[in-house]
Amino acid sequence: METEINTENQQLLVPVTGMTCAACAVSVENILKKQEGVLECAVNFANESARISFDTTQTNPEALKNALQAVGYDLLLHPENAQAQQAEQKANQLLTLQKRLLWATILTLPVVVLGMFFMELPFVNWIMLALTTPVLAIFGRDFFIHAWKQAKYGQANMDTLVALSTGIAFTFSLFNTVYPEFWHQRGLHPHVYFEASAVIIVFIMVGKWLEEKAKANTSTAIQKLMGLQPRTVWIIENGEEKEIDIAAVRVGDRIVVKPGDKIAVDGKVLSGTSYVDESMISGEPVPVEKNKGSKVFAGTVNQQGSFRFLAEKVGEATLLAQIIRMVQQAQGSKAPIQQLADKIAAVFVPVVMGISVLTFVVWSSFGGENALTQGLLSAITVLVIACPCALGLATPTAIMVGVGKGAENGILIKDAQSLELAHRIDAVVLDKTGTITEGKPTVTDTYWASDEPAFKSIALALESQSSHPLAASIVQTLKAEGIKSVPIIQFENVAGKGVKALFEGNEYVIGSVFWIAERGLSFANIPINTWQESAKTVVVFANKKDVLAAWAITDPIKPTSAQAIADLQREGIEVYMLTGDNAFTAQKVAQEVGINHFKGQVLPADKAAFVEQLQHAGKIVAMVGDGINDSHALAQADVSIAMGKGSDIAMDVAKMTLISSDLQKIPQAIQLSKWTVAAIHQNLFWAFIYNLIGIPLAAGVLYPINGFLLNPMIAGAAMALSSVSVVANSLRLNKS
Repeated sequence: METEINTENQQLLVPVTGMTCAACAVSVENILKKQEGVLECAVNFANESARISFDTTQTNPEALKNALQAVGYDLLLHPENAQAQQAEQKANQLLTLQKRLLWATILTLPVVVLGMFFMELPFVNWIMLALTTPVLAIFGRDFFIHAWKQAKYGQANMDTLVALSTGIAFTFSLFNTVYPEFWHQRGLHPHVYFEASAVIIVFIMVGKWLEEKAKANTSTAIQKLMGLQPRTVWIIENGEEKEIDIAAVRVGDRIVVKPGDKIAVDGKVLSGTSYVDESMISGEPVPVEKNKGSKVFAGTVNQQGSFRFLAEKVGEATLLAQIIRMVQQAQGSKAPIQQLADKIAAVFVPVVMGISVLTFVVWSSFGGENALTQGLLSAITVLVIACPCALGLATPTAIMVGVGKGAENGILIKDAQSLELAHRIDAVVLDKTGTITEGKPTVTDTYWASDEPAFKSIALALESQSSHPLAASIVQTLKAEGIKSVPIIQFENVAGKGVKALFEGNEYVIGSVFWIAERGLSFANIPINTWQESAKTVVVFANKKDVLAAWAITDPIKPTSAQAIADLQREGIEVYMLTGDNAFTAQKVAQEVGINHFKGQVLPADKAAFVEQLQHAGKIVAMVGDGINDSHALAQADVSIAMGKGSDIAMDVAKMTLISSDLQKIPQAIQLSKWTVAAIHQNLFWAFIYNLIGIPLAAGVLYPINGFLLNPMIAGAAMALSSVSVVANSLRLNKS
């Protein structure tokens, strides 16, 4: 977990400690929102984090921390060790819980045996009192402490229900043990319920222990990603190999990678050859060949060879660190479907307390013989069986596992909303270059109208500054001829059309055929139609008067594109292709990959308008692209998907990123969304059904019909297992 701080309206993403149930998350959120200067706040119970936006002129992180500490919660504000601190606290809490559970169980077992089989023994109530008191006062004291802190600020949570139910049962039993004659004088037997209060505490602790163990498994994806980075690394220093801590690695260090080593930071291979397993980053199982000039990434695993590489990105700048950060943020985000569960959790505990009081009143008034004790037991059972935790865990645990599962398969999901929405996609709009095609274009044909060497230098200067994927192939061709660049001024990138600049006062442009045609220039002697009919993209170089050169560029289609598009169409999803390329090339590529709907010569704004047009037709639209020119359409789409090998801007805008740039990951992402949403619906259904059935049963609605009354101890066990079952159902996603 980390702390992010922006310069304006600071935003924190920080761990929260002390939360024991979903109602706690709602309480923390409400308390923080009430603080002066807090603009937004979202608390995630499953991964125990809070995202807070606040005005720095009105409050600060320390003030927010103090506000929570007063109610029994805490914020971990130190980004350098917050995660380790939270993990250490969790480990200590789990160990403490285990110890308390063991001792509570040891003391509770004889209470149960005495209460069930030896109630006639002399002083049996006093013996049970002696055994039960430490269970509540020592090993279960946290329930009462937390409930009291909540009560002081008018709040209530799961601990309130546990403390009230066990406290009432214990106090009633204590009174009957000390003053049995009070009931004897009224002709009644002084029942005691020490075993109920002790067993409830034990069962709730068992449930919390199982829940914490299960919740820890929902973040296995993050743990796996973090475990990819080695602790030490071998560098070349003064000509000798030296092992240093990974924290000491700096940009520019020369690093040695031996067979089987994990690669520590991002960089470029200087010498040597090997194959590297990048599956944990990209999801692709086949190792990738690396030789001089190849990029290597932190967290990937070297195979048999060895090589040396130059460190280019270290620490938080590596791709692995960015992936971890993105997954953590996504796991902490809230899906829209969670809003309903949050609203219910916020009022759940007070409503249950009201039902409990009503149950006692009704039983006391109409319960006949033993009405008081039956009413008391039923009221306690209502408090015990109600479980807001299952409601609170239903959505976030499924989102955490789903986002983690995506990361393991090379699908980075930025927020829960995209994951929830992806299964409803019914139209996918694809960019061509770098999305359907490899994005590795090569020049196949060249036309020069003049042998003037200066023009080649000007063309090289223009294309060297262009960010278009095709520009690199022209630069490569010109450099292979030994052409040198010249200084140009007033360079301008004309989105969707090309680039232009001035050299010695004259304007030169390089761009698409239709853009050059708009300038009224002739293409005589250039076989443009022949090239375009061969699915080649034509790029033209011109000045204000003449066309100076043209290049025919081919970009091979990715081997998996056609299959991915067929898979999408088989699912009933309409697939569209929009490209700034000419209509001939667009048609040829569309035919090869099986796309029936396509448009060529489309400008960036037109792509966004087309996405909007589909949305107005009632479709849930996914836009898939890799370039800056796709950013507008990505922002417009309901689900935006960027290629991992594309531009940083496209990845910043998109809500999903396919690390391997393989289109087959899109059907996988949609399937993952289906599984995740199904798990959320199952969790919410069972959480609602559990409480809807359990609370009336506990209140005794069946008693007038068949005499059935729920035992508080059974209610405690059911409550404990309800949360565990929700988390366990979410964990099934890991096996999908």
